[in-house]
Formats: sequence, structure tokens, C-alpha cells
Amino acid sequence: MLFNSLEFLLFFPAVTLLYFAIPARWRHIWLLAASYYFYMCWSPKYALLMLFSTVVTWRGGRVIARADALPEGKRRTRFRKGALIASVTANLAVLTVFKYLTFILENISRAAGLVGLSFTVPAIGLLLPVGISFYTFQALGYTIDVYRGDIDAEPDILRYALFVSFFPQLVTGPIERSGSLLRQLRAEQSFDGARVRAGLVRMGWGFFMKMVVADRLAWFVDTVYNAPEGQAGSAVALATLFFMFQVYCDFGGYSNIAIGAAQVMGVKLMENFPRPFLSRSFRDYWSRNHVSLSTWFRDYLYFPLGGSRKGKARMVLNTMIVFVVSGLWHGAAWHFVFWGAVHGVCIAAGRLTLPCRKKLRAALHIPEDGALHRAVSWFLTFIMLAGTYVLFRANSMHDIVTLFHAMFCDFRLSALAGEKLYAYGLDRMDMLAALISLAVLIAVDLLAERGDLLGRLERKPLPIRWAVYLLLIFSILIFGVYGPEYNAAAFIYFAF
Repeated sequence: MLFNSLEFLLFFPAVTLLYFAIPARWRHIWLLAASYYFYMCWSPKYALLMLFSTVVTWRGGRVIARADALPEGKRRTRFRKGALIASVTANLAVLTVFKYLTFILENISRAAGLVGLSFTVPAIGLLLPVGISFYTFQALGYTIDVYRGDIDAEPDILRYALFVSFFPQLVTGPIERSGSLLRQLRAEQSFDGARVRAGLVRMGWGFFMKMVVADRLAWFVDTVYNAPEGQAGSAVALATLFFMFQVYCDFGGYSNIAIGAAQVMGVKLMENFPRPFLSRSFRDYWSRNHVSLSTWFRDYLYFPLGGSRKGKARMVLNTMIVFVVSGLWHGAAWHFVFWGAVHGVCIAAGRLTLPCRKKLRAALHIPEDGALHRAVSWFLTFIMLAGTYVLFRANSMHDIVTLFHAMFCDFRLSALAGEKLYAYGLDRMDMLAALISLAVLIAVDLLAERGDLLGRLERKPLPIRWAVYLLLIFSILIFGVYGPEYNAAAFIYFAF
């Protein structure tokens, strides 16, 4: 079931109304049933994988809790580590088989060919289950948290199953921490009109980002990136710019809908995309972009590897490991690995050169918070990020070479002149709608950067609030991309 579908438009109000109508002791069971129904609308059989992950990680937490009651010694340590290793291994094995097995076998076949051997990749025919990377990481985080002693093991398997499958953030995050979400799922939530209204407005903004901005920009992006041969560099550059905002509005839109839907039911999810394109460094970007994933890797991979505590060389190595794994998490293809490695290099280089850059600014009397420094650092970061988005969107390593060659060797502004601009999937009216919606998006982000925009809206007089609400609704209805010829466009990160 897609958020931007008629089914969800009926599903969400029905689930929410009944949630507040039934006794509190039954609510987690009702949400669990609704969450599994929500997931099974894609494929009922793949819900068994989520159930497997749930049982394994819940059982692992219970074994660790029982081991904690044993006297200090090797037996206690063995039980605790054994439960953790079994939980992590079982979940990563399932993720590997369904997401990476074909990629692994294809690379074995290529390597065999290089040494004169023949290996034919068998036809496996496994589909990538929707959201498997997200709920697997969320469940693994729980087991690790119990092992570390950050939280107590959850005794109720049904409540824990809801933690893994909570439908607003089930298939594309945010990847929640066990300590936060489990605590909220145990609490008795009451109906709050102001909270519900704020959640619905948040959902509306998410629908605007997805249906008005992302799905429209996708036409131009797909036209260029799916046929890179012979494209002018100017078209590639514009498609890349559009793709940056397509991904932001697609994934950020999903996160806003998820956060808003959870807020309606009294659950607060973490912010996931707090205006990433206002970043002034790659490190700043990863504190704003897909925050739930970047902090997951920080807490469960970077810090356990030693972080930056063991010298600069180890910091660089740990950073590269994290970002290469992050690239592989995003997709089973070498261009994703390359994308992650480039981000790792930029993060590590930024940290290593920080003392030199501070000295240079001091020598030139350029204040760090000055307008000039902020503008230049933002511009350079944005341009470099745009280059990495080519790596992310390209369909292959060969296409990456083709696209960069076009931008640097065959730019041709004439390819976008006049009516030629409308030959890339967007006609005159759609291009105008895309540019206006982008201007609205940027304006909202700039205003939100100055503080709680929704809170400021809530303090406005009633006529102004309702004018904004109605404008948002009509924008989605009039300019949203939907209908029989388009269907409901899936979210990009469903593939991850």
C-alpha cells in the first residue's frame, strides 16, 4: 500500500479512529494487525521475513536478559555474545540472500572470467522485499541496545512486533531507536486536537513534496538518465539538479508523511531530512540527510570500530568503512559503492584539513560565521554534492563516464533553448509547475531554517491558518501527479 494511493486515504482514517475508540490495552494489538495488513498489501509471503526478523531479535534480547542474571564469568559472557552474534548473523544472512546474492554471484562470475574460468550465474528469481533494509536495521539496533544495557529487553513479543512493523515508518523509515519508540508504544495516548491537526499538516506537506515536486521532476530525470548516450551536458546538469530535489522530495516527503501519521496517534518519530541542501559541508550534509540511517551507522558501526579515538589514520579507515557500507546499503551495484566511497573521502578530507582551513581563514581575516564564508562554503558543498548525485542516479559505471563526459566536453546550452527544453518529458505547463513548486519548497526550507515553521503557523489567526491549509490541499489536488495514466508512483527508497 502506497501513501499516495486511494487505499491509504481510506486505511489511515479508519485505523486512527478505531485506535482512539478502543480501550488502551488493545491498541498495540490493533496497530500490529493494521501494520501487517499494510505490509501484506504488497506481498503477503514476504511478511514472513519480517516475522522471522522479529522473532529472532526478540528472542536474542530475552536470552541476553536472562544471561545478565547469571554470575559474572565466561558462561555469562558466552551466552550474551552468542545471542548477539546469532541475532545479527541470522538477520544479515536474510538481507544478503534477498538483496545481495545476485550481485555477489555476478561478481564471482566476472572474477572467474578474468582467470579463464567459466561460472554461469543461476536464475534465482528472488524479489527484493519492500523495506527489508529498514526493518532489519531497526530490529538489529534493538538487540544491540539490549546487549549494551541501554534498554531492558521487551517482555511482550506483540508490542515488540509492533516496534518492528509500525506502519508509518515500516518500509522507508525513519529507522527508529528502540529506547524511543518502544517507550512511546507502551504509553497510553489520548486524542489531542492540536497534535492531530499538526500531524495532518505535516502529512499534507509530505504529499506536496512527493506528488507535486518529486513525481513531476522524475519525468525529466528519467528521460535523460535512462538514455545518457548523446545527451547534451546542459541537459545532464539540469537533470542532475532536478534529481537532487526529486530524491529529497520523494524520501523527505515519505518521512514527513510518516512523521505526521505517527504524530496523529501520539508517537514522535525522529526528524529525517532537516533541509539537507542548506548544508555547508559534507559532514553537515550527513547531519541533515537521512539522519536516522547516518546516526545508525555512527552508533552501531563507526563508534564500535573506534571512531576517531585511535588516531587520524584509524579515523579515515573507519569513515571509509562506514560510507562504503552505506553505499552498499543503498543498492547492490558498484556505482552505489563508488558513491559511498566518494562521500567517505570528502568527510575524511574535511576533517583532516579543518585545522589548515581555520588557520587560512584567520590569516585572511574571514570570520567563520560571516556571510561570505557561509555563501562560499554552501556553494562549493552544493556543487560537489551534485557530482555525487550523478553517481547515485546513473544506471551503471559506464553511464557515469558518459554523463560526466557530456557535462565537461559537450555542454551545449542550445540543447535547452526555446522549445527544445520541453522535449525531455515536461511540457511547458509541467515545467512551469515544477519551477514554481521548487520555489515554494526552497522558500519553506529557508523559513523553517529560522525556527519552527509549523509552530509559527499555529500561532497565526484562524483565517490565515485555514488559507494555508486550503492552499496546500488545492495545490496537491490540482498540481499533483496522479490519475489513471500515471497510477500511484512508488517511493524511490522502496528499492532499498
